[in-house]
Amino acid sequence: MNRQLRQAHEILAATRLEHVRYAIRDLAVLAEQVARQGKTILPLNIGDPLSFDFRTPPHLVEAVARAMRDGKNGYAPSLGVEEAVDAVRAEAERQGIRNIQSVFISQGVSEAIEVCLAALVNPGENVLTPCPEYPLYSAVLAKLDTQPNPYLLDEDNGWEPDIEHLASRVFTGTRGIVVGNPNNPTGAVCSRRTLEAIAELARQHNLVIFADEIYNKLVFDPAGAGPVSIAALAPDVPVVTFNGISKAYLAPGWRLGWGVVSGEAAAVKPYVEGIHKLLRARISANHPEQYAIRPALEGPQDHIAEMLSRLRARRDLTLRWVNATPRISLVEPRGAFYAFPRLDIPEPDEDFVKKLLVEKHVLVVHGSGFGEAPGTRHFRIVFLPDEATLGRAYRAIADFMREHYS
Repeated sequence: MNRQLRQAHEILAATRLEHVRYAIRDLAVLAEQVARQGKTILPLNIGDPLSFDFRTPPHLVEAVARAMRDGKNGYAPSLGVEEAVDAVRAEAERQGIRNIQSVFISQGVSEAIEVCLAALVNPGENVLTPCPEYPLYSAVLAKLDTQPNPYLLDEDNGWEPDIEHLASRVFTGTRGIVVGNPNNPTGAVCSRRTLEAIAELARQHNLVIFADEIYNKLVFDPAGAGPVSIAALAPDVPVVTFNGISKAYLAPGWRLGWGVVSGEAAAVKPYVEGIHKLLRARISANHPEQYAIRPALEGPQDHIAEMLSRLRARRDLTLRWVNATPRISLVEPRGAFYAFPRLDIPEPDEDFVKKLLVEKHVLVVHGSGFGEAPGTRHFRIVFLPDEATLGRAYRAIADFMREHYS
């Protein structure tokens, strides 16, 4: 029997995905091509401590293993298991956060961010995002068919938000403000004065603050004080504070985060109901891993001091290298494990990082992948590797700079 052959047609992706970018992992495709040529890549691109010389605290591993042995392997409650939720609430209260209206456990902070943005914005509305920013926010907003609305961080003022520029970016349809503190990719930590100014702007314009504080325990303050939580400064303002166990508690692969919604109860009630509706629709976060949250927040914290000691030494090595390398400058990182050096070169920074990868096999991320002020060029360094590995990478970058720009 004759069958008429039908020509296959392409199945096109949604047009809104044209604006979805994630530079941190997009460069991995080129890195894989270089690695297939037998080259060893020096990776300074991914903020995964366990790829280097850091290990998950044993008491957290045992807590999860015990939960599995005890049969905690089914679905969890949509907001999270009770002991995890209670531990997060207690931690938020220790940080001075009041007027807590909801606490929920998520599949990493990334899911919490996506849920909270989806519960707030409508197509055509916008959310203020820092420039430079962690690119997940813009990617999620693109997926929601809404708009990122970038506000500048001031490189000449320690990468603190430019409050005047931020205020000028509040338009009709602006619904929220993203504040990363400490910031990825710059390592900046906001002053109390800056946070108070942001809170007042949100108060005046009825905006939700999305406070990304995943690095709040990784701060290089000689006095040992972490950054102030913006929600603690403004109990009347709607704030969603994000955190998790990926960074300070060294378990990124467990994909375990949380959100704490605070503000006046009557004001945030419909928004909280929207968040809960989406959380129910996705069923639950990982179940047994949630039993690591209470031991993480209430158990031994010794590993954090050790981690900070190593990171401070690697940050300082990075600063010494920058100071000795022509055409590179750097605002000193005060938290997290990122540096965002500025380049004095003629070509785009994306071209710079690709050529560096191909020629010297060092993998960093171009600044334009995070957003940057017009006319500037940067690249992001993850200084998690040990000093010997960082030294090799930095010597290779210095050689590349000398060969191309001297």
